[in-house]
Amino acid sequence: MITEFKTNQHKIPRMRTVHEAAEEIKKMDANTAVTEYHIRRLVLDGVLPKVKAGKKYLINLDSLLDYLANPMDERFRKE
Repeated sequence: MITEFKTNQHKIPRMRTVHEAAEEIKKMDANTAVTEYHIRRLVLDGVLPKVKAGKKYLINLDSLLDYLANPMDERFRKE
């Protein structure tokens, strides 16, 4: 059934906590200057969309990577 879900043009979002997202970026680039604090500020300032899960925020890792690649994109403008 999961295979069927993936093949119906749905992409399962790679949701991560702020801490997990920072760890993923660190794995991609060991010398990154992107910190957990910076990611949390992006979430709390409303730059990145988030989902509240208990006391934690979940963010889409792909959205974070898109933001880091192009922070001036209109999708990331605060209202």
